[in-house]
Amino acid sequence: MAASGSRKAILAALIANSGIAVAKFLGFLVTQSSAMLAEAVHSVADMSNQGLLLLGGRRSRREPTATHPFGYGRERYFWSFVVAVVLFSVGSAFAVYEGIEKVRHPHEIRSVGWALAILGTGIVLEAWSFRTAIVAASPERRGLSWRKFILQTRNPELPVILLEDAGALFGLIIAAASVSLSAATDQPRWDGVGTILIGLLLGAIAAVLAREMKSLLIGESADDGDRKAILAAIGETPGVSSVVHLRTQHLGPDEILVGARVAFDPGLDVAAVAAVVDDVEERVRAVVPAAHPIYVEPANPA
Repeated sequence: MAASGSRKAILAALIANSGIAVAKFLGFLVTQSSAMLAEAVHSVADMSNQGLLLLGGRRSRREPTATHPFGYGRERYFWSFVVAVVLFSVGSAFAVYEGIEKVRHPHEIRSVGWALAILGTGIVLEAWSFRTAIVAASPERRGLSWRKFILQTRNPELPVILLEDAGALFGLIIAAASVSLSAATDQPRWDGVGTILIGLLLGAIAAVLAREMKSLLIGESADDGDRKAILAAIGETPGVSSVVHLRTQHLGPDEILVGARVAFDPGLDVAAVAAVVDDVEERVRAVVPAAHPIYVEPANPA
């Protein structure tokens, strides 16, 4: 369900950005607005990013090998990190550079009406894409605020799409405001100022995404809800006297490595301990289906 929702959000964003990119480039050719050009490059960068997210999802489904015995689930984290780098280098750096050039060497914006019409169309398409991402993310949010969800979720694609779409919406609004202000004051430098603001916005989003994806690549534990459920499932298994310690790590958004050191009832023989271990694994998977592989180590001799 989570993977399906992520894919739907990515495809919606890809469709929206494809149409928006074409419209923005046409708008730049007509208006010569640097904010419009920055937004066009932003949309192209977003399209590349969505392609990378789809690639990561496909590669993560490869079967485990001798070299990668735990599979390729972290491919999704890697390509999401690459997306953050692309967003910063292509989107943010280009926009800031173009904005500075426009402030230093301003030139008149033509066909302001066309520019605003194109930006308005872009806002509508981005709003549709943003709404699709919100709907896809809502089941996974589980009562968290959007800020906490973005910082805590182990699903890499949804935060990327949510922040990309939010950034695109704000960027379009900034572009529309800067073009309008340039026309109203007859000061084209406002167009350059708007372009710089778009670049800084993209840079901030890229920094947040890079930080979160780096953490996921290094390896994050299961969230508090899953960890408590795993602990309860192990502790309530007949034959288990206590859980000495529990270690978890996400091998991918839908795969959690579980390692537990467990104290068994002293009267159990080796065969009985083996049966309890099997029961532990069953119970853990029942409450947290993403929990696999699971390793249970006895804390005391059987």
